[in-house]
This record gives sequence, structure tokens and C-alpha cells, in this order.
Amino acid sequence: MEYWSSVDIYTEWDIVAARQLGRNEAKKSGFGTVDQARITTAISELARNIYLYAGKGKIEIKRLSEDGLNGITIIASDEGPGIPDMRNVMTDGFSTSGGLGAGMPGVKRLMDEFKVETELGVGTIITATKWLR
Repeated sequence: MEYWSSVDIYTEWDIVAARQLGRNEAKKSGFGTVDQARITTAISELARNIYLYAGKGKIEIKRLSEDGLNGITIIASDEGPGIPDMRNVMTDGFSTSGGLGAGMPGVKRLMDEFKVETELGVGTIITATKWLR
């Protein structure tokens, strides 16, 4: 069974809305407050990247139930410029926006599964899943 919802990202307020939606969905899925915070932080990073680098996109949140396990998947998609150098982007401390550089590596650490699909001039889709243990 899957349930999903989404937030279109156009403004900084949409980042806040995506965070709130993620927290609510994580809570409904049975995650404790620590994992809710991890999921919310991951959503915040992904939504902020959409806003900063692509200008617009979407955060989709799926509640999962597979083989007796519950989880939540975040899909961050955009039609932006794509990511030219994945190696740098996945390096701790690397930032093109003057931020802390915890973004993508941080999201990968916070979640159990993490996948990036990107094509220059076409866009990026990042899928991250957290399983309820």
C-alpha cells in the first residue's frame, strides 16, 4: 500500500510547507521524534536545493508498506540545469551556495536509501527512503 502527497517548490515558504508535510507523514507512519527530525531535515535540504539551483520543482512524499515494513520515501524532482559534478556535490563541506555544505551527503546519511538521477539541461530526481525499524 502506498499513500502519497506533494508540494510544489517555488518559494521559500514552499520549503516550510514541504517540511511540515514530511513531519506529518513521518508521524502518521509511526516514526519517533528523532526520525521525524531526520526526515524533515532531509526534505528541507532537498527542497532548498530545488529552490536555489532549479528555481522550481516538487517534493513528493510516499508512505510505504512493504513486506511488513513501513517507511517513507521522498522524491525531489526538478527540471533545472542538472548537477554537473556529482563527486563534488557528494563531498562533505562542498557548497556552491555559501552554505555549510552538509546538503546531499547529509541527506544520504539521514536516510536509509539514497539515489540521484541527473542529466545536464534536463533536471534532477533524488529519491531517499527511511524505513521504520
